[in-house]
Amino acid sequence: MADSSYTPPKVWKWESASGGAFSNINRPIAGPTHDKDLPVGKHPFQLYSLATPNGVKVTIMLEELLELGISEAEYDAWLIRINEGEQFGSGFVGVNPNSKIPALWDRSQDPAVRVFESGSILLYLAEKFGKFLPSDTAGRTEALNWLFWQMGSAAFVGGGFGHFFAYAPEKYEYPINRYTMEVKRQLDVLDRQLADNQYIAGDEYTIADMAIWPWYGALVTNTVYDAAEFLEAHTYTNVLRWANELKKRPAVQRGRMVNRAWGEPETQLHERHNASDFEHKTQDKLGGSADNS
Repeated sequence: MADSSYTPPKVWKWESASGGAFSNINRPIAGPTHDKDLPVGKHPFQLYSLATPNGVKVTIMLEELLELGISEAEYDAWLIRINEGEQFGSGFVGVNPNSKIPALWDRSQDPAVRVFESGSILLYLAEKFGKFLPSDTAGRTEALNWLFWQMGSAAFVGGGFGHFFAYAPEKYEYPINRYTMEVKRQLDVLDRQLADNQYIAGDEYTIADMAIWPWYGALVTNTVYDAAEFLEAHTYTNVLRWANELKKRPAVQRGRMVNRAWGEPETQLHERHNASDFEHKTQDKLGGSADNS
């Protein structure tokens, strides 16, 4: 059954905001909307991000590297409030012309190297430090298979299912059904893979897990969209096992907090510049509210 009688025009024109969450920052053109330089800290890596699933991938990776004692992976994480359009500042567009978080400068290189797109950042860091990506051809390829699976699949979860289920101004049956079917199919893909493997790409924890967990782990543990019951997440037992195992990792717990600007104050670390910030600079320590988005 059709949800409306809308007939597309021969040529689409952008005339007004479409409504719903984030409609005030959506536009059909690229480039900066205002001049604003990015702050720069003292560490080799400068991360500009927000703790959305894509942002969390990178902070988990950096925290995992630091957990291994790799001090060269130290980083400054700066909060980019995408709901306020900060990703359209000239400085941010300079590091990511696509105006999406996360974006990274590697200042250990001369000249500095910009890295954007979360999957590219994970791969860049894995290759730079030789960690969380198997060195043998078969293992490396399998991990990259799943990394790129996530990069291609997550749009159906976020821009598809998440948008129409949680953020659209009205509920429409057709897109919710369409994207629910696809998300459940994807969860089944993961569930079958994890039935015979401890981690996504096998017995080794890799950047594939770091890429997939913030999206699909959050989905089945009801951390995003409040849709676990709707999706019957409890039936994906292997995904749940994996999601809960990763959730216990100290680096994952820290990574989830970085650049987080919503939720309970003790879970929010708006900026991260030193390891001690997790103890002393969360919003409960700074007197912030439970919702600072």
